[in-house]
Amino acid sequence: MGSDGREWVWKKPGGVMTEQHVKGTVKFGGGSLMIWGCMTAQGVGYACHIDGHMDAELYTHILEEEFLQSLEYYGMDVNKIIFQQDNDPKHTSRKAKNFLNENVPVLIDWPSNSPDINPIENLWGLLKRNVEKRKPRNLEDLERYMVEEWEQIPDFVLQNLIDSMPTRCEEVIRLQGERINY
Repeated sequence: MGSDGREWVWKKPGGVMTEQHVKGTVKFGGGSLMIWGCMTAQGVGYACHIDGHMDAELYTHILEEEFLQSLEYYGMDVNKIIFQQDNDPKHTSRKAKNFLNENVPVLIDWPSNSPDINPIENLWGLLKRNVEKRKPRNLEDLERYMVEEWEQIPDFVLQNLIDSMPTRCEEVIRLQGERINY
């Protein structure tokens, strides 16, 4: 699968389309699942299922609970981490800013309208592909598979994503803020 999520097959011009040329999908009446998660070089953090809409209140609660507990689980000192998030309005709300100012000393200042080079986006893509391979038939399967796949993400994948940050930033600078291939 390419970085844009498309899959390609080759067949001879005029050739007949066969079953191997078509990817089936599983329909289970719609629905979706939203989770929040974080990553460290030592492993993924706790994943949190979001029911409904996430607002600044819920986001701050998740930071207080799942995020800080994830750091504690890995024995990480919050004073020695670099926290990164995008400019989603709930992340930049007064409530979230106050929490982060009081609890997370090093926060990457993320410019508005910047390319999304946060490595967790690559992790979400990997998670999605791994879950899709398992062909969930309903929302219960989807949630179970997401949690199982999340917990099986190898530490080296996380370390590679984190180690890629200097190159990502250099590429954005080189391309003067244009989209990069990550």
